[in-house]
Order: sequence, then C-alpha cells, then structure tokens
Amino acid sequence: MNCKQNQRINQVEETSLVVGIDIGSTNHYARAFDWRGIELARIFKFSNSGEGFGRLNHWMQGICERHGKTKIIVGIEPTGHYWFTLGRYLREQGIKLVMVNPYAVKQTKELDDNDPTKNDGKDPKVIAKLVLDGRYSIPYVPTGAYADLRILSADRQRIVKEIVSGR
Repeated sequence: MNCKQNQRINQVEETSLVVGIDIGSTNHYARAFDWRGIELARIFKFSNSGEGFGRLNHWMQGICERHGKTKIIVGIEPTGHYWFTLGRYLREQGIKLVMVNPYAVKQTKELDDNDPTKNDGKDPKVIAKLVLDGRYSIPYVPTGAYADLRILSADRQRIVKEIVSGR
C-alpha cells in the first residue's frame, strides 16, 4: 500500500458517511455506509434530474442526522457523461465527490458473492467499499476560464479534423 492510498483512507473518518452511487442514463442507485463498511440505509433510487439530486441530498442529510455523521464522501464509477450534472450538483452542495476505476469495480464485485453479474444494488456497494479502501481518485473539473478553454480546445480539435478530412 502506498502513501497516497493511506492518505485517502485517512480521509474517511468516524464521522464520515460514504455513499456509493451507480450512475445510469436516467436513474442512479445509491447505498450508504459508515467508516467501517456497515450499511446505514437501504438502497436509494433517484432520477438524473434536479429533483432527483435534491431527493438524494435529503436522503443523505437524513442519514447523517440519524447516525451523527458530519462529512459526506460520494463515490461514483464514471460512466460516460451521465455523471457530469450530478458532480456539479454535489460540488455546489459542498459534498466531496470521488471516482473509482470501472475496471476495479468489475474485478472487485465478485469478492462478496462470487458472482460477476452486474445489478443496480450490487455496484453501489462495491463502489463504496473501494472508497473505504482508498482506491479512488479525485476528479478535476475545471471552472471559469479553464472550463471555457477546455471547450474551446475540444472545438478547435474537431474543426481542424473536419478541415483536414475535407468535409
């Protein structure tokens, strides 16, 4: 285990609520755990919308109040672009967002029940467990001028490619 992983493990404290979220195109599924990996609430399904994000926040805050948690860490497996709006919402709410490697999720899911199949209840648990083990990264989401530069750079690359191909 390396030093960085130890630092990530230490970020999960006794007062932390760790939420694993399985990202989908229209619906997401969440499960909540304490710092030792004990599940604190049943699986929670919410839509990929502002209303759904508000319901998620209310659900997480309720768990925090019931169990004396003061810090929330949300772990996701980034699948396509579907996590962008949720990520922006969580950042606006001051909730820490971390990402786990999709390959790690695939390899780890067999540990609990020796079954590699994917389902909406299993993946959020695997994601949360990877966060508890410090096997995550913190996404870099540019804001302001840096976000504009990223968009402009992507647009420029697309336009140059179109010009070169003769479209």
